[in-house]
Amino acid sequence: MDQALSEARAAAARGEVPVGAVVVSPSGTVVAAAGNRTRELNDPTAHAEVLALRAACAAAGSERLPGHHLYVTLEPCPMCAAAISFARIARLYYGAGDPKSGGVAQGARVFSHPQCHHAPEVYDGIAAKEAEKLLKGFFADRRESGC
Repeated sequence: MDQALSEARAAAARGEVPVGAVVVSPSGTVVAAAGNRTRELNDPTAHAEVLALRAACAAAGSERLPGHHLYVTLEPCPMCAAAISFARIARLYYGAGDPKSGGVAQGARVFSHPQCHHAPEVYDGIAAKEAEKLLKGFFADRRESGC
């Protein structure tokens, strides 16, 4: 999760919502890491999770990542939760919950739907306080600066 938090901090420095994601192989090796880049790439799908999954899949030469784990600083949104399911991620670890836009424990609860073909094991609250502090600080700074 430390590397995901580092990716989130880098995203914030770029003016992106500070969310970071890291994909870890079954052997414990980090195979991909990313932070949000929606503004930079002008791409609403360029969430940290999607970018990390794309890079990990490219490295694996497969659209699926069985046995892999994903660490994310914020509860994935419904789009990202669907991508996690499609990639067949074995375990999802995330930090802060997202009552507004979450798709795992909040809102859509993608993994609970009958249409969901694969649901990873989910572990929440990992470094949640640090992730929340990063997000709250980012948005407070934006409000103060009028952005």
